[in-house]
Amino acid sequence: MEEIYKTLAKHLSSLRMGYPEKEELIEILRENFSPLEAKVALAIPTRVIPFELASVETIKAQIDISREELEKILSNLAKRGLLFSKRMADGKMGYSLQQFGYGFPQTFFWKGPETPNAKKMAELIAKYSKRDQLYEAYGKTETKNFRYLPVSKSIDPEEHAVFPFEMMEEVIKRADLIAVAHCPCRITSRLLGKGCTHPLENCIKYDELAEYLIEKDIGRKISKEETLNIIRKSEEAGLVHLVDNAREGIKHTCNCCGCCCWSVGTIRRRRIPRDILMATYFLRETDLERCTGCGKCVEICPVQAIRMEGDYPLVDKDWCIGCGVCAVVCAFSAVKLVRKTNALPPKDFRELHQQILKERLNKRQILG
Repeated sequence: MEEIYKTLAKHLSSLRMGYPEKEELIEILRENFSPLEAKVALAIPTRVIPFELASVETIKAQIDISREELEKILSNLAKRGLLFSKRMADGKMGYSLQQFGYGFPQTFFWKGPETPNAKKMAELIAKYSKRDQLYEAYGKTETKNFRYLPVSKSIDPEEHAVFPFEMMEEVIKRADLIAVAHCPCRITSRLLGKGCTHPLENCIKYDELAEYLIEKDIGRKISKEETLNIIRKSEEAGLVHLVDNAREGIKHTCNCCGCCCWSVGTIRRRRIPRDILMATYFLRETDLERCTGCGKCVEICPVQAIRMEGDYPLVDKDWCIGCGVCAVVCAFSAVKLVRKTNALPPKDFRELHQQILKERLNKRQILG
């Protein structure tokens, strides 16, 4: 029986965003999958990008159980957040494995549970998702999964052209359906008796991912007006907008803190260099003629990349993430963002992940 979970762990490691193999992963799988459910999960394709669906027929071809029993198990796993599901173009239900950072381990915490099971999962995830696992998942390809979107107030449209995909307002405007869930990082930290005072319900999902959260009752539908209000309040709280590193088809916006969140917190604690972990397109500069040296930007910087030197703030450009939240507290408009690079993100979500999948496969071939 134990062997099935070791096999499933290896299967999940071969996903586009594969789960790094580790002993704690086997315990997580054992807690959530029965042996038969594990066998069903083993029948679902892995060499796919996040949210790419497989039909029941495709899955059935890999496992010797009745179609009726298979559909029942798949539906139940999706209901519990262990699989992503959606109706395909032919109207039939399709399924995919939750990928690392794209459903795993987030589905355990999006609803904001405070149950004994949620606490146990938080403990297991905390043991599992260490620095080495984050580096394994996000640090080994040139193309990065995520980028930070700057606060609109921090960009001067007259100084340089701002693309629509660089503005949160445009991301929200383009979405057909929006849902909000709880921040899995802050919920996990809270379940472990830590946490912080930042808002919890501000993890925003778009379109098919929003549909999934609403259908499974792990998130709630919100209007574009409420979404913009959440964004405004997040900026005032010093939270950072993290989105998919693509120009179109963005699936989510996390509003991250340096206290608990895997991305901003990892950079704040200098655990993984910024450019290995994330894509950064802007850096902060200071207009010294406007700056009064009040130090508010030092206090709010989520990655502690600013310090006072004499009467003025000094920015550590090796660690600045170009989020622009320091502009929110600057009463004298002395904060501005400048381009770190003229490179553009991949065209859309599919191109982003196909590009990363290609890079990962090439690296595996080089390593033999």
